[in-house]
Amino acid sequence: MRSIEFVVEMKTFSYKAYDSQAVRIDGEIEANDLQSARLALSRKGLMIASLQEKKGAELGTKLFSRTSISSDELEFFTSELSLLLNSGVTIDRGLSVLKRNSTSAPQAKMVAEIYDSVRRGDSLATAMESQGEIFNPLYVNLVQLGESTGTLPSVFLRLSEDIKFQSELKRKIIQSLTYPAAIFFVCVLCVTFIFNYIVPQMSGLFEGISEVPRYTQILLGMSDWMINYQWLLLLTILASAVGVAFAIRTPRGAQRLDDLMLRLPILRGLSILTERIRFNTAVALMLESGVMIDKCLEMAVGSIRNNALRHDLHVAKERVKKGETLSKTLGASPLFPDFSLSLIEVGEESGNLAPVFIEISGRSRREFEHSIDRMTSLLEPILILTMGGIVGGVVVTMLLSIVSVNDIGI
Repeated sequence: MRSIEFVVEMKTFSYKAYDSQAVRIDGEIEANDLQSARLALSRKGLMIASLQEKKGAELGTKLFSRTSISSDELEFFTSELSLLLNSGVTIDRGLSVLKRNSTSAPQAKMVAEIYDSVRRGDSLATAMESQGEIFNPLYVNLVQLGESTGTLPSVFLRLSEDIKFQSELKRKIIQSLTYPAAIFFVCVLCVTFIFNYIVPQMSGLFEGISEVPRYTQILLGMSDWMINYQWLLLLTILASAVGVAFAIRTPRGAQRLDDLMLRLPILRGLSILTERIRFNTAVALMLESGVMIDKCLEMAVGSIRNNALRHDLHVAKERVKKGETLSKTLGASPLFPDFSLSLIEVGEESGNLAPVFIEISGRSRREFEHSIDRMTSLLEPILILTMGGIVGGVVVTMLLSIVSVNDIGI
């Protein structure tokens, strides 16, 4: 006899409740019915203030709501937790304060889940690791180390400074590229307008003329092509962009992208600088926290995103474990120029490597900022000249075509 299975659709309920410390918690819970939701919240030790089912329209807004944590929110969480711990507040109490002061729904959800995990007896590092990609392995490892050594406030302070620097650097890059992108967009609109409206109206001047100049034929042909195939061109560009985006998510595509980044002249320098900052910052953070150099290298290699550079540093890590000097092994990687290797050699002799990696990281950050400034300062005039040449060339060709018509008429 075949058994019959009944599938009960889960419903979503929004609630407002208070925990044992009288901290208000706003959240959502899935249950079969209202009574099941109330029972589940009671088992968590929450005193329910309000509980109601979310309607279809409210659920539909989830599709358009933000679900990820921004770098600014992560920096706020880290710096505020450092401040609270430095003031003598316990971890669970600090998390409850941050839960009340969350600036967005994703941040509130993250802090609430970490708070619940800590209250259940999990370590803070374990609770953060369960959040997926929000906290990278280096972040989690440093928190775990801070918990075991009792230096969580200083660990969170250093992590917040690093997150703040990366956020400011990303914001600076976006601001630097905004103006060139605007220029490019305006020029594309101008060229599109000329080929779709101006040139077609001018084509009537050449009807019935047997000898049309070659440059005029090219201009008219380009206009006809744009009118007939511009949407196909746009779709091809969009499809290519989507295809590349999906390709680089595969291991083979990511490897090819990493190799390409190390071959192109300008991108090679920026890629190496970026990875140098990541690696040296990670090593410096761990050395300041008391981690041994071999363990530092093992954990810092995970912060490198370029596969080729990661492989070089992995080899260097294994050579250090076998007893070779750090300056000699890191010399095989393009991440470290001669000056940095000299600093590392001095740090090895003095037995104080943390300031060395801090210095290398600081120099690399300043060099990266200067490189971005130089690149954007050169990109703007080059882009203006290129697009001006395209638009100007079209205009000059149009004028020459009109003059040639007048000459033929005479």
